[in-house]
Amino acid sequence: MKAFLLLEDGTVFEGNSFGMEGGVVGEVVFNTGMTGYQEVLTDPSYCGQIVCMTYPLIGNYGVNIDDIESLRPQVKGFIVRELCKTPSNWRSIESLNEYLKRNEIIGLEGIDTRALTIILRDRGTMKGTIVTGDTLEEIEEKIQEVKKYTISNPVLQVTTPEVKHYGGSGEGYTIALLDYGLKKNIVRSLQKRNCNVYVFPCTATAEEVLAVEPDGIMLSNGPGDPKDCGFQIENIKKLIGKKPIFGICLGHQLTALANGANTEKLKYGHRGCNHPVKDLDKDMTYITSQNHGYTIVKESLDPEIMEISHINMNDGTIEGLRYKNAPLFTVQFHPEASPGPGDTAYLFDEFIKMIAK
Repeated sequence: MKAFLLLEDGTVFEGNSFGMEGGVVGEVVFNTGMTGYQEVLTDPSYCGQIVCMTYPLIGNYGVNIDDIESLRPQVKGFIVRELCKTPSNWRSIESLNEYLKRNEIIGLEGIDTRALTIILRDRGTMKGTIVTGDTLEEIEEKIQEVKKYTISNPVLQVTTPEVKHYGGSGEGYTIALLDYGLKKNIVRSLQKRNCNVYVFPCTATAEEVLAVEPDGIMLSNGPGDPKDCGFQIENIKKLIGKKPIFGICLGHQLTALANGANTEKLKYGHRGCNHPVKDLDKDMTYITSQNHGYTIVKESLDPEIMEISHINMNDGTIEGLRYKNAPLFTVQFHPEASPGPGDTAYLFDEFIKMIAK
């Protein structure tokens, strides 16, 4: 069926729908990864967003049961240049079209995704709507609907509703993992290091987290504006200094806010599995997986409390912080990758060494 993408600035793209039919409104963003579309679809950090893949052919290896980062797709909509209708892979159990239809996600194919990406890079991330049908009517009315769209409390929408326990080998440390929208590979990465993992809702208090007597605490990735997470920021303040802490993505931003720093929205964000980041201590540059729309403001850092450990080699933004007031470090990128390179998985090992000390 014919379908349209309408951006809030009035730009219209015409293509064809796949997955579910209907209409959806969200923030339109792009991902530069060549592969990993299944992990992208199920990454809770994309809650409330319509994702455009810049790589032209998507769906060629179908969908499997292994490469999911949460129980269901988290995106509002999915845009591709060309949808592969005959996937080929030994793990595939269904096509991307079937997967999105089953999970009631609207897809759009056949538009010029390069042109859309250039618009988002030049003008910044903006809101939009995907509408299926033969014609796009009442454009002005739809633009006003798009402009009014907001997503409230996305972290509350994606967090676990209850405490979950993932056992390790019994030989490793106990880790309390606060779920702001975590990807499953964070748990897997800890289990590979023999850790015993307790996953807590984002609403859990510091007292509840410390009650399991963890050896270390992890703060996960997640969606939305970090400044909207007032309770979580105050909770982190209570946890700092109690146990060694490692934060990823949203956890990185919330920890900075808890220590008096500031955050701001990026023009179009960092989303993909090919972003170069330099580890200043190692004097090494790594290729990383990223998915975020906000960054920490350099000028807001207190040098008595924190120092920059990693920087983005594309735009110089902060990608990591080490703290002087507690056993604590955080990174903006995803060392657990999925999708993406595993170059920075060493950070999990550094977390374990910090606990050992």
